[in-house]
Amino acid sequence: MLFVSLIFLVVFLDQASKLWIVGNFTLYESLPVIPGLFSLTYLTNTGAAFGLLAGEQGVWRQIFFVGVAVVALTAIVFLYRKLRSVSAWYVIALGLIAGGAIGNLIDRVRLGSVIDFLDLYLGTRHWPAFNIADSAITVGVAIFLIMNLFFDKSAGSGSSPNR
Repeated sequence: MLFVSLIFLVVFLDQASKLWIVGNFTLYESLPVIPGLFSLTYLTNTGAAFGLLAGEQGVWRQIFFVGVAVVALTAIVFLYRKLRSVSAWYVIALGLIAGGAIGNLIDRVRLGSVIDFLDLYLGTRHWPAFNIADSAITVGVAIFLIMNLFFDKSAGSGSSPNR
């Protein structure tokens, strides 16, 4: 139940925030929230993370990104079935990753690009803009890596450190 609930929560927050941005901003419009550090900026990304493949044209790009998302979601379901009894942290991590992947997949299928709006920067140096789905994926991957690096999966509880 936690896994599915997290997926729905992430997808809802992601899509609701993107809907709000689209309804209240024009493309490329920016609103400083913390001047010199953080703005809400309406952007679209036709590529992958950090704009990878953004300049590529053609329907193959969309097919590629949708295919990668479907493969990733299949792998997430497989890992969930394997690791759900080990620790709730795996369930949380995989739920966040799946929710984020679905949130961005909805944009790709619906719009042909992903809506990004969280803009972190220091002076003139900007981190690539991102969204709630990207954040959920990042946090989920971090939790998953921490669990794999520091906790013993064979312990059954997922709470004992590796030796």
